[in-house]
Amino acid sequence: MESSIHEVVKYTPSLLPAKHYDTETTEPVSYGLCTMEELLSWRRSVANPFNVASVCLAPRVPSLARCSRRTLVSHDMMGGYLDDRFVQGTNVENPYTFYHWQHIDIFNYFTHQLVTIPPAVWTNAAHKHGVIVLGTFITEWTEGAAMCEAFLKDEESYRAVADKLVQISQYYGFDGWLINIENSLSEVAVKNAPLFLRYLTDQTHERVSGSLILWYDSVTESGELKWQNELNHSNRMFFDACDGFFTNYNWTEANLEWMKDFSGVQGRLADIYVGVDVFARGKVVGGMFETNKALEIIRKHNFSAAIFAPGWVYETHSDKNEFRRNQHKFWALLFDYLYTHQVASHLPFTSSFCQGFGEAFYWRGQIETKRSWLNLTAQEIQPLYSSWDTEAQGRLTSCGCPEEPWNGGSSLLLAGLIPAALKTPVCAPMFSLHVPVDSRIFVALIYKTSSGIKVSLQIKTEDTSSPRCVETQIQMVGPSGENQLFSSRSNFILTWTFLLSLGRCSQLELHGCILTEISLLIQRDGEDTGQNTPFSCHVGEIVVLDVASLQVPPYAVQGLCIDDVVWMRGAGPSPETTSPLLRLGATLRWEYPAELVHHFRVYQRWLRGPDPRIPAGQLQLVGRAYSGLFRVTELVVPEPPSLVELVVEPIIWTGLPIPESHWGRRQLSYTEANPGSLS
Repeated sequence: MESSIHEVVKYTPSLLPAKHYDTETTEPVSYGLCTMEELLSWRRSVANPFNVASVCLAPRVPSLARCSRRTLVSHDMMGGYLDDRFVQGTNVENPYTFYHWQHIDIFNYFTHQLVTIPPAVWTNAAHKHGVIVLGTFITEWTEGAAMCEAFLKDEESYRAVADKLVQISQYYGFDGWLINIENSLSEVAVKNAPLFLRYLTDQTHERVSGSLILWYDSVTESGELKWQNELNHSNRMFFDACDGFFTNYNWTEANLEWMKDFSGVQGRLADIYVGVDVFARGKVVGGMFETNKALEIIRKHNFSAAIFAPGWVYETHSDKNEFRRNQHKFWALLFDYLYTHQVASHLPFTSSFCQGFGEAFYWRGQIETKRSWLNLTAQEIQPLYSSWDTEAQGRLTSCGCPEEPWNGGSSLLLAGLIPAALKTPVCAPMFSLHVPVDSRIFVALIYKTSSGIKVSLQIKTEDTSSPRCVETQIQMVGPSGENQLFSSRSNFILTWTFLLSLGRCSQLELHGCILTEISLLIQRDGEDTGQNTPFSCHVGEIVVLDVASLQVPPYAVQGLCIDDVVWMRGAGPSPETTSPLLRLGATLRWEYPAELVHHFRVYQRWLRGPDPRIPAGQLQLVGRAYSGLFRVTELVVPEPPSLVELVVEPIIWTGLPIPESHWGRRQLSYTEANPGSLS
């Protein structure tokens, strides 16, 4: 492959599909399909590669099939495809996000378009936490009824629609569909609807591992649009043809009591998702900040729950600065009725607690980009957020915080009160995990505490062959190289300080273990004054690595190429700019082992401009990529003739720097179009 390519600057309209790219900037965007014609004509060759999820569904414990009371979140906000439609993120203040992943099992992205394809940023964030993602297929009103009559008229027609839905979920990397037919059906259409559901379910299971097809409580076996608010004889035929049933929201406890004993439910209680409208529209149980009342009744009768539109905490509160507080309040009220699943992964396990947005982007405690941003793909494995009462009437709160980030946009804030009567450490749970360990591991913690407080890291393991934990040895290595050895059976405790001015880490020899829990122990440092002690601790990062991974030779970026080049002129960054600046848009593609990389930094450098007296420039950060695909947009470049270099640096999980010789590089030279050419 040549090291450089040449372009002639022409200001022709972009040939990029307007549905896949912002028409002004060529930023890649997510989108849905609005018509049956769009759905039936969909094919991979014209699909949007940027909206393909870059994160596979992580395994979890227990598996979804073994989870007897599940929690589904259906995200419906202001028509959908808002700031989250920008695949590479966007600059926005106070956005909506979700980060209580370990308490939910299924995430559904809902809009009123015919086919809602979940934005890749949501799929990536959910998959990191072992959460299944569903798109939505919905028909409504008179237009929807006409569509249903057309595609449910015979086997060939409904199979054609189902095949396209399967292909779309398989291509974009999400895990199935919520089917919502909210219009009446003719006798023929309602007869074919369960056949359509069964075919779609079977085909999706065959092609998408761990997939689900759910049916929403709407039409009955007679074809009448009549919400039942329960599973019963009139809608059982749809439930029997798919993986689950999402009830309407106007149920009473009497509906649940009857449904629990209904013969059609037996053996499949977990597959009934009782709907809860957080907006509390109509005659419902709970909703808003009383959603916990609905969850209490649902769990009392051992059903799964479907929480619809929890974005209420953002959408209806005018002060968006209070979003984190309102989000924390809402989910803390539900905590007693939610079940935590463990993220089951392999080493390395790392998290800097980034929630996928921030007031600036930090890297190793320093500001890398100073402007508000949102990119859910940048969200890291999230800890357990809640509030707990501790011993002796103490209190502990765990929440995300925009202050003191280490990497990304947020840190974990642990705050509370150590009562005067409490003589033992306060235990703050951070992660519930299922990570096999059979080697020497490296552990590091980065944090800052309030004065008068010291912390310890507690890591719990289980023996893979018995309930007991194997004996372990813990080796702590300080800055002067001293070693300290400890051993434990039920758990082990590591104590050190890792500040910007002082670094300590530990190496542990573990065999035949499952890492199950990471917690922080917080206690007073110094004399006991006999008084209550308020505390706060910002945790910046936790790192658990296989020591052997630190010895792996670095990989090089392969096959960096540039295509889909677009030239434009736009206003400069300051009022003093008198002439429109030349801007470049281009797609970069490259190859690198996905399992090794945390993200990529994309740079540009001016090698040569029209004035030979101006020396080559330094590397300038363009953006961050989370796969081997990145769209450069509105990049200011020198006037032609010029030569610029685009560079890709891998940032790997171990944190070790990759030599520049292994970075991807590609030069782009360009000249002005000849007079008389198209411009």
